Amino acid sequence: MRTCRLARELLGGHDLVKLEVLGDKKTLFPDIPETLKAAEILVQEDFKVMVYTNDDPIMALRFEEMGCIAVMPLAAPIGSGLGIRNPYNIRTIVENAGVPILVDAGVGTASDAAIAMELGCDGVLMNTAIAEAKNPVLMASAMKKAVEAGREAYLAGRMPRRAYASASSPIDGTFFS
Repeated sequence: MRTCRLARELLGGHDLVKLEVLGDKKTLFPDIPETLKAAEILVQEDFKVMVYTNDDPIMALRFEEMGCIAVMPLAAPIGSGLGIRNPYNIRTIVENAGVPILVDAGVGTASDAAIAMELGCDGVLMNTAIAEAKNPVLMASAMKKAVEAGREAYLAGRMPRRAYASASSPIDGTFFS
């Protein structure tokens, strides 16, 4: 928080902050109780807080209620490239949110980014997936296209999932009916 205050002073009122309080060196999971404390203080000091958290819908709502301007749930551990481990929770967070939801960790490839956007996320933060790709420029291009495609698919509306087949062409009025 000291760094945020210094940055605001040095940069003439800069108040946008990405808050990331890590609780474990091995997993880099967020320390939620400490993140709550820090977010509350920063919001009270008029910072615009974008908060990194786990994929818990209840915690996401708490951060929004306290005044965070964006919630950034992890898809999987930072730098793991495991993709979205719990799409149900991410979708639940999105459905209940009144602030932007940005997946922030665990994206490994373009299909992961597309899934995040298909779930209704407003954006995807990524670093390792691009930085560690064999061809980072090509991976960045793939990520851009995936984010765009995923957003368009979300806006278009997915067809319902069905347990059984459903003819895509009507047979009424044909010689088979």
